[in-house]
Amino acid sequence: MPHLVRVEPIALLPTQAGCAVFLGDGSKAIVFYIDPAIGASINTILSGQSAPRPLTHDLFLLTLQAFGATVSRAVILRVENEIYYARLILEAQNEIMERKIVELDARPSDCIALAVRCGAPLYVIRTLWDSLEDMSGVLEEMRKQGQGGEDA
Repeated sequence: MPHLVRVEPIALLPTQAGCAVFLGDGSKAIVFYIDPAIGASINTILSGQSAPRPLTHDLFLLTLQAFGATVSRAVILRVENEIYYARLILEAQNEIMERKIVELDARPSDCIALAVRCGAPLYVIRTLWDSLEDMSGVLEEMRKQGQGGEDA
């Protein structure tokens, strides 16, 4: 998929307004800001912990599994007015239907929370990736200043 860049969450840092998520491909990092509750949901999984009861993202995945569906991948498509847009791609197949692929509009933060739970790949459209500023230096500076937060 040459028009896509595979990324991974590399850091989640608390901010005054919520949580900064850094996504990287090994040579570049981008950042966007998410709700602190979703940041905590992502961090729970990345740190190898589990909640005593299913969180919303866990419940969603359990529901998908009950219907024979899985998260295939998530793709961050665009940014408008500092708001990122993504699509969640699901695959379903069960005893009453043939293989079906479903694409849903989704927040990137929810896509990340689901992808880290089930090991699904996360991508950014290449043209978007190339247009975004590399924030690796900002991440390193925040870590040096003791704002390291949780590494993903």
